[in-house]
Amino acid sequence: MYCPCFRVVERGRTKCAQYWGPEPGDEVQSGGFIVTTLEVDTNPDYTVSMLLLTNNKTGETREVCHMRYTVWPDYGVPQSAKALLQFLSLVRQQQSKLLASRGDTWVGHPREPPIIVHCSAGIGRTGTFCILDICISRLEDTKTVDIRGTVEKIRAQRAYSLQYSNARSVRLGRLVP
Repeated sequence: MYCPCFRVVERGRTKCAQYWGPEPGDEVQSGGFIVTTLEVDTNPDYTVSMLLLTNNKTGETREVCHMRYTVWPDYGVPQSAKALLQFLSLVRQQQSKLLASRGDTWVGHPREPPIIVHCSAGIGRTGTFCILDICISRLEDTKTVDIRGTVEKIRAQRAYSLQYSNARSVRLGRLVP
């Protein structure tokens, strides 16, 4: 499951190669893969696509859910905390559906398959999204949350994650229910 938090072009600059096609039936060659768009559901704040990845060398295929949050500006904050939390909830619901579809074949972590989150630099929006997901999960599991500790752990794994201006502006404490 892929969860990009960006628009391909922001502030007049290309932020990421468009490794997927915007319409069903589109095929894009990306690295050693052909990415075929199977379905697209466009919403005001996000787009959900089902993609088929085909390995050019082995012919192996895999369906991937691609959930792109499109209203989070680069160097900015989402206009609606509620919309971001609803999107995160939708991502987690989709993750649960993917896990259920694996049946007894999945032997990994109970909350898998993993969510791959990215933005243009991989530190601001990506860090914020991951910290929200971790804090909400911990709150649900333990009824406690440690935002500062979570930020420190994320930063230890990815330097400069959760830029100060984003942390202050998003006010994570208000986003975590």
